[in-house]
Amino acid sequence: MIRRTLACMLTLGLVACATQPSSPPPPSQATVAPHKPASGQNKGPAEAAPESAASSAPPVDLTPVPFETARANFIRDTAAAHGLDPAYIASVLDQAQVRQPIIAAMSRPAERVKPWNEYRPIFISQARIDGGRKFLAEHRDELMRVQQRTGVPAEVIVAIIGVETSYGGNTGNHRVLDALYTLAFYYPRSGDPAKLEREVRRELFFRDELAKAFVLARDEKLDITTLKGSYAGAMGMGQFMPSSYLDFAVDGNGDGRRDLFNSYDDVFSSIANYFVKKGGWVRGGQVAVPATLAAGREEFNPTEWTPSWSLQDLAARGYTPNAAVQPGATATPITLEGSTGKQYWLGFQNYYAITRYNISKMYAMAVFQLSQAIAGQELPPA
Repeated sequence: MIRRTLACMLTLGLVACATQPSSPPPPSQATVAPHKPASGQNKGPAEAAPESAASSAPPVDLTPVPFETARANFIRDTAAAHGLDPAYIASVLDQAQVRQPIIAAMSRPAERVKPWNEYRPIFISQARIDGGRKFLAEHRDELMRVQQRTGVPAEVIVAIIGVETSYGGNTGNHRVLDALYTLAFYYPRSGDPAKLEREVRRELFFRDELAKAFVLARDEKLDITTLKGSYAGAMGMGQFMPSSYLDFAVDGNGDGRRDLFNSYDDVFSSIANYFVKKGGWVRGGQVAVPATLAAGREEFNPTEWTPSWSLQDLAARGYTPNAAVQPGATATPITLEGSTGKQYWLGFQNYYAITRYNISKMYAMAVFQLSQAIAGQELPPA
């Protein structure tokens, strides 16, 4: 998974061309010795957004380090931290290929700059709604077992898979090894000093994910050289980054393995587990309701997305929910650019849980509304 406004690896990125460039680009002029990313850094199963690391995260060393030194440090540190053979790590990295299409794909997350009325159709279409209903019907028994056990509705799990991989039909055609190696060591620097720290954090994030890919391959008995995924290294029907695979994947069918590529039981259980453990999903809780902002009142767009505002707090700011709200609920206000003007919503804990999968308010709303459509509810206008 994982986590922010960098990232993301959404469905559009999964179809990026994977042809090998005629010659690999030179590594970044200023690479840095790898270290473990700050614990406060957000990342989601689907993809990663290191740029949105908390401002309170510890500083990183911006001193330039030659590529060969950075690579050697990575091998040394990964071997020491995870009990792996450094010669094995080196032999695998020797097989990694730098892929220019991966760099190009990471550089053009176009869906992030679209307004809501243009963003929603990317992920919610009649074909995707119909596909979700069919997928849910085909796997109803497994999904209902997970829903009963975790409290995460079946249609929400299905919507995640629909948004991420079109119900498993497009899980990515890049070698995970190539994607993580390219982004860890070869993503170009802009040369802008103001962006340097963010760019370094991105490199460190993907180096940590590359290290976790070695651990994942060992623990789950996978061949790291054959794993396929998105341009950011996310894998399987739910698009988990290696660290999220390790932390949140679940053996749903009890066969002793956590298989997010082929086992529907494992996929459904792991997505639900991520929502519960990472996002604090509330069984039976609401996700979001439309709201009205009183005329003449200023929009409230807090930078902190946790749903910590009581309805009384929000009423004092001019917000009134347009649907019944569960007693004692707290929320965060959401503003969307709709086709006929601003749309206002109140997002609850379960909405926040979806943003932990991919830190984007529009992503979370797309998943929520797709889940409603799959469940047979009428969607509001975009």
